[in-house]
Order: sequence, then structure tokens, then C-alpha cells
Amino acid sequence: MSEQTVDAAGILEWIRTKRDGGTMSPQEIEQLVAAYAQDQVPEYQMAAWTMAAFIRGLSWEEARALTLAMLRSGTRIPRSGSDKPRVDKHSTGGVGDKVSLVLAPLLASCGLEVPMISGRGLGFTGGTLDKLESVPGLTTELPLDRIVRIVQEVGCVIAAQSPELVPADRKLYALRDATATVESFPLIAASILSKKLAEQLDMLVLDVKWGTGALMRSLPQARQLARYLVQLAQRCHLPAVALVTNMNQPLGQKVGNSLEVIEALETLRAGGPPDLVQVVLHLGAELMVGVGMAPDHQQAQAQLRRALQSGQGYECFARMVRAQGGNLEAPLPVAPVHQLHSTQEGYLVQVETQVLGQVVVRLGGGRTKLGQKIDPSVGLEMRVRPGQWVHAGDPLLRVFAPEEKFHQVQDELLAAFRFGEVPPAKVPMITFAERGPSPLSPAQESGRGSP
Repeated sequence: MSEQTVDAAGILEWIRTKRDGGTMSPQEIEQLVAAYAQDQVPEYQMAAWTMAAFIRGLSWEEARALTLAMLRSGTRIPRSGSDKPRVDKHSTGGVGDKVSLVLAPLLASCGLEVPMISGRGLGFTGGTLDKLESVPGLTTELPLDRIVRIVQEVGCVIAAQSPELVPADRKLYALRDATATVESFPLIAASILSKKLAEQLDMLVLDVKWGTGALMRSLPQARQLARYLVQLAQRCHLPAVALVTNMNQPLGQKVGNSLEVIEALETLRAGGPPDLVQVVLHLGAELMVGVGMAPDHQQAQAQLRRALQSGQGYECFARMVRAQGGNLEAPLPVAPVHQLHSTQEGYLVQVETQVLGQVVVRLGGGRTKLGQKIDPSVGLEMRVRPGQWVHAGDPLLRVFAPEEKFHQVQDELLAAFRFGEVPPAKVPMITFAERGPSPLSPAQESGRGSP
């Protein structure tokens, strides 16, 4: 990244431009981001610009320029020199979402490279890195050269964003979290795509969650975000596809760091819950077809399923764990288990999944601020599903926690389950796919980057 020098007057002018609904040039965006990454822009001024961008929106040109400027603030993951297609997946986050733990090694076992740069949990949705670090000895804080070596030797890695990769995004993400500007579509997309562009991918698949356990609670909002992500990726010359998936209940049965690793291992051993397997196969098939490793989705899913059933995916996961210092022979930490029984009778109509995620955080399995230590042993296991008839006294959850903490959260957990006399309508796991450009709305055509 080249040195950028900006004066105070220039920064103020850019803040005014966005405050008043104007448009900055790509060169101005580049200067602002580069100067911010080099600590030449005070946090309070960048916060003002971010809030102005949140309220006024960014044009497509501005959003593209922001994405590329953050990319250029650091280095990229070098290609290994092999002819294997390089792919990755990103999820917008959901309760019990352990897809990455299964999908990355599964794709690698089918001949693809997956340099997955992932994140930690903050809030109720959990983080892939925290889950993986439940494995004794394993580290995800890897230098860039070791990330490259593991990808070459194993085919996949799941690692934290190193300081060399998109440092401007690391700073801006923390600022957005502290200034209530996380939900902006252009800022969300620029953050995601800058990191994925740094991986030098041939294709990206996006898992956009919606429902009571996702950041996007409504299906229309999730569909809009899926379209926006794919369109901005294409403007940055990154082939991408987005699936919108159901998060109105935990994905799989287990929620919590160690528990989710255990469920991922069960899935890689040809077991695992059907909804998790379905999402993994659909996301993987999109990538395999997109990079020419399979002629159609049916054959791609069949190839992925064979890799599950043969144990190839599990063996690849085990090699990745060893390469990252982990020991799968050692037991994963699991807290004492308690049964939560229903006090009501009827069809389970709705699960307030976000509440389940928040309870896991309260038990110590998540964090409310960056750097907070977590307890990987705590969590929940679903015993019922929406649409199922439940009698009073039937088990709803298995709760893994110290007994004192279990008693503290019982009432909150019971309130997350809602019952009725009529079963709810079934909602499919995969509700929408965005595979290419769609017509832009008049507001988008005129330059406002949020749908």
C-alpha cells in the first residue's frame, strides 16, 4: 500500500459530501481509506464519515471503490501454483451455523483449494474460529506464509485474518461495531468482499441467513442483501452466487463451540442432521459447478455426498487440524448436561432462535465485546423441531452448563418456544438463489447503493 497524505480540510470536505448526499470519486475513496489505515484520519472523523455513508448510502461506484481500497490496504494470499480452482464460502451468521467446518474440508477432498479467512463470534451468532479452537492445541492465528503452506499441503485452512490482509477492514469493522453502522448493505458487502478478494478466488458462494436466528430477520431483506452482494462482487470481477437459507431454528441440533465441532465431525463421518447436510451440499454444488468441477448440481451433490460417505472429507479435516496444531484424539470440553422439559402442550409453532444464541452467550459460550474469553464447553442441543407435537413434560433442550447457570436461564429458554393448536407452515431450507445480475431499481441506477 502506498503512502497517502491528506489534510484536515480534505477530510472535512469528504464528510460534508456524504452528509449532503453527494458522491465521492474512486480516487477520493482510495485516499480516505489509505490514510485511515495509516492512522492519518482520526477515529471521530472516520466515524462521522461512516455514519454519513450509512444514512445516505453509497453509489455502486463508491461501494466498488471502497471494497478495492480496503483490499489494496494490505497484501493478498498468493496462489499456490497448482491448477486447482480456489473457492470460498461466507455466511452472514446464524445460530448453530457450523457449515464452514464441514464444507471447507469436503471441498478440498474433492480437489479444490479453500483458503478460508473466517471470524470470531460477537453477539448471538457465534464464530467459526471460536468453534474450531475448541479442538485442544489448535490455533487459527496463523502467519500468511503458514496459511499458504497449509493450503498447498492440505487443500484447505480455516484461519483468522492476519495483519497483512485487508488491515483497513479490520479497523473499519471495529469502528462500525462501535458506531451502530454495521447494518449498511454497502459497508457489509465491502467488508466481506475485500477479504474474499484478498484470497484471490475463482468463485465465492454466499450463505445469507434469514429468520429468528439471523441478523436478517425477514426474507425480503435477506434476498435484497443476497442480490446486493452478488452484484457488487461482479462489479469487482469476482464470480459469486448467493443462497438465502432458513435460520428460524438452529442449523443442526447443537449450539455451542465444542458441541458444534462434535456435530461437524459426525457429519463428516457420514452422519449429521439432514438440514445441515442439505445446506452443505447445496453450497458446495454451487461452487463445483461454477468452477467446472461438475457438469450440473445433481452430479456435484453426488460427488460431495460420496466424499462424506467415504470419509475423505473427515480425513481432510483431520489433516487440517494437525497442520494447525490441533489434536483430535484429545476429548473436546463439554459441560455437564441438564434436561429442559416443556411446561406446555401443542404444536411447536416458533422458536425464538436468537434467544437461544443469547443464552449460550450468557452461559459463557460467546462474547459481548472483542477479546472476551469464552467457555467452549457450554451450549444447547435441540430435542424438538417446529411443527412437532409436544406434550407437557417432553424434553425441549439438553443444556450443557454448570448447574447454577442452568437454573438461571431455564425461564428464558422456556419463553423461546411458542406453541399452538395448528402446526406452522413448512419453510424450505433454501428459499432463494442469486446467480447473476438482476435489473437494478431506479434508486440503484441513480447511484444509491442500498436496495
